Amino acid sequence: MVLIRETIRAMRIILLLWLLTAIIYPLAILWFGQFAFPSSANGSIVLNIDAQPIGSALIGQVFTSDKYFHGRPSAVKYSQGRKAKPTGISGGSNLAASNPELTNRIIEEATQFQDENIQPAADLIYTSGSGLDPHISLKATRQQLARVAQSRGIKEDEIIPLINKYTDGRFLGIFGESGVNVLRLNYALDLQELNRQQNQ
Repeated sequence: MVLIRETIRAMRIILLLWLLTAIIYPLAILWFGQFAFPSSANGSIVLNIDAQPIGSALIGQVFTSDKYFHGRPSAVKYSQGRKAKPTGISGGSNLAASNPELTNRIIEEATQFQDENIQPAADLIYTSGSGLDPHISLKATRQQLARVAQSRGIKEDEIIPLINKYTDGRFLGIFGESGVNVLRLNYALDLQELNRQQNQ
């Protein structure tokens, strides 16, 4: 009799803990996130003027055109769009410093910048730990400024306010370094160009 009573009591406790930890707590956190931080809770998706998603401000994108600032190189092939097949992974290449493949990739990246007479910042040739870093340093941004301005046929002074606008400061003012969000900056440049064309 005591065994049955204790078993029922234990089952009630298990059911209560399951309701609390598997349903009530997650729903409360979901509600709080949607209420207090709606953009972050939904992936910080960046929308174009047609309200179509063009990427996440939290994930590095690949830009190859000279009209755009290039982000950090990545060992991860990030897929965008609804029809694109997501890779579902993040992470570095996991190549050791002694691996010739890593050395060759870095030399290849550095050579491209040397052809432009640029001594590249480290984040332009080295991947981040996650492989999905959406930011580059201010130094890496300045090193690409002349190329982007020339390719778009505008003055560098027209781009600098956008760089300042999309520079994220240190976390809590003390942790990490300031960085420029590449996706937001490049989209702002496209909007600037579109506005200029409409006003001509």
